[in-house]
Parts: sequence; C-alpha cells; structure tokens
Amino acid sequence: MIEQLHISTTAKYNFPHLIEFPQQFLELSIKTLRNSNAQISQTYLQSENFIDKLSTTKFNNLKTTAKLQLIKLKPLKEEVPIAAIDVSSIKIGETSTGVVIAVRGAIVYLINKKYRYLKLGPFPLHITEENKNEVYRFFKAYPVPVQNEIYDVTMAPEVTYLQSRITSLFERWLHSSLASSMHGGIILWDGSLTVGTPEKPVTAIRDIMENAKKNGNIVLAISKVSRIRVGGRQISDFASNFPSPCLLKLEELLFKQRGIKNLGKVYLAKLNGSKVFRLDIYHGFSIEEGVRAVERLLGNDLLISGYPETLRLAHIFSTFTANEVVGIQRYLNERFNLRVINRPSIRRVLFGPFGKERET
Repeated sequence: MIEQLHISTTAKYNFPHLIEFPQQFLELSIKTLRNSNAQISQTYLQSENFIDKLSTTKFNNLKTTAKLQLIKLKPLKEEVPIAAIDVSSIKIGETSTGVVIAVRGAIVYLINKKYRYLKLGPFPLHITEENKNEVYRFFKAYPVPVQNEIYDVTMAPEVTYLQSRITSLFERWLHSSLASSMHGGIILWDGSLTVGTPEKPVTAIRDIMENAKKNGNIVLAISKVSRIRVGGRQISDFASNFPSPCLLKLEELLFKQRGIKNLGKVYLAKLNGSKVFRLDIYHGFSIEEGVRAVERLLGNDLLISGYPETLRLAHIFSTFTANEVVGIQRYLNERFNLRVINRPSIRRVLFGPFGKERET
C-alpha cells in the first residue's frame, strides 16, 4: 500500500494593512475605457522607473569633490522585516482617438525568511483628446492654454510624460501606504532621493521619509544606474578596487539647478561581488543608523550581484510581459470593444530597413 502524503494548506498571510486605494483611480480607469469604439494600434512602450531616467538626464551636472569615505560592512543576522516596491507602466497601443496605457505596482515582503508578494493592477487607461484634461487634473498636471488667432491651443505634456506622471503618483501612493503600515523594518526603493522635479516634489517625499522614520522604518533607495560623474568618471568606477561588502560615502551633492536637491546621504554600495550601486539614505538618520540598516540587509536578504532579492522580485512582478499585453488587449476588446490594429510605421514605409524606431 502506498502511503498517502499529508499536505497542509498554506497558512494565510496578513500583509501590512495598506491605506485604502483611491476609488477615484479605479473609476477613472473604467471611465476612460467605457463607450469607446476606437481600435488599438499594436505598439508597446514599457516604462520601468521612467521618472528616474528623465531626472538623471537633466540633473547630472553637479558640483562635488572626489573625497570618499570607506566604510567596511559586516552582515548582522538580526531578523528584520524587509519590503521593496516597484512600479511600471506600458503603452498598450494607439487608437484612432488616443493612447491606451496600463500601470501596475508590486510590493515584495521578506518576513520570517520567506518572500511574499502583493500585486496591484494592471490598471488600463485610455487617454484621448476629449478626456486628457480630466486625466491631467486628476494627476495634478494642469495644461496651459495658449491663445491663437485661429485655434485655442492647449500646450499639454506629451503622452510619454503623462505616462511617467501616472507611474510616479501611483508609486508615491504605494510608498506612503507602506511607510504608514510597516513598523520596524527596512523599505527598499528603486531609484534615488533626488527631489525637486514635478515627479518628485520635495514636500511629498520628505513627508514619506518622516512617516517611515516615525514608525521605526528606514528607507534605502538603490539606483541601478547613476549618471553622476566626478572628474569625468562615473562614481561607480571609484569603488571597483575596494573589497566587498563596503560603502563609500560621497560628500554632499550640490546641484546647479535651483530647487533640485537630495534628501539623503549618498553612498556607493558594493554589497556583494563586483557590482556597484548608488545608495541614498535619508539624512534624518545618522551615519551609524544607516550603516547598521545596510548590515541588517546583508544579514537577512539574498544578494545577487550585489542587488537585494526583494527589490529584484518587485521589479519582476511589476514588469509587463508580452503575454500580459496580449491579455490586456483581449480584455479591452471583449469588455470595451477596443480592437487591436496593425498601424504601419511611416518610418519603415519611407526608409525601409533604415527606418529605425525611436531614432534621435
């Protein structure tokens, strides 16, 4: 007789209680899709942390020195809850009247040596000339009317910019919610603590930092790519010869652009292997508190090429796959009668094999 295995069901896990999701966002998503008979042109444009990419191209001109302070790290095995957040958006396609995008967020928790995740979305939005002002107002990006002799022209941001605004505000809601619901943990952000842009207002980000600190949390902002240069060299080059794990503390970054500043102490983090990342820690914590948080991260989280596994999983769960894009298109077709069409590329028609897309 074959012995039957006794398999118990997975225990239900109670995630930290998030702030109630804004019902207006769900209503806006449905409203922009309803009563539309447009067809979707099959073009995809994924925006993974699009805001930071825009910011780094604008504010990489800094006044700083090359003085670096080496801080050696030792992993601490003290158990601590760790959470990571990432948000991505994608352009599903163009319609005869506008553009369809989708946004999704993911939170990954490491508690009791187990990884758990929570997905929010995807939330599709159909942005048209008729509803774009409503979308702009909802996401606090007000268009500027310009009078013309013949037409009333509205100078509104491009769709890619609006996509980044939606992604940014959705991510900020997740950051604020987690900072309020989690206690005594480490929260990992994808990006930096550079603020002063429309996507990262100073007051909003500082309030999130202070709220997290009030609940005993510390935020570690990790950037995969940084355009900051010292003496013409990328800052990551300075840490290539140092043994891991270690931190290299940079002096305060002084931006030439008015209103742009950093809310944290900036480090070069070489946590495992040869890869070096930029690490920002809120200046409301002392250097010792920040270093201790990094050492607790080393002692609890898995590191692959120096990158925390919780943040890596958050990126994976928030990113859209090709199959998911097809599924969203099918859903929009069945529910809202939005059909996918193959719109020919004018660059391909004019230039043949030399008509590369997104050429600058």
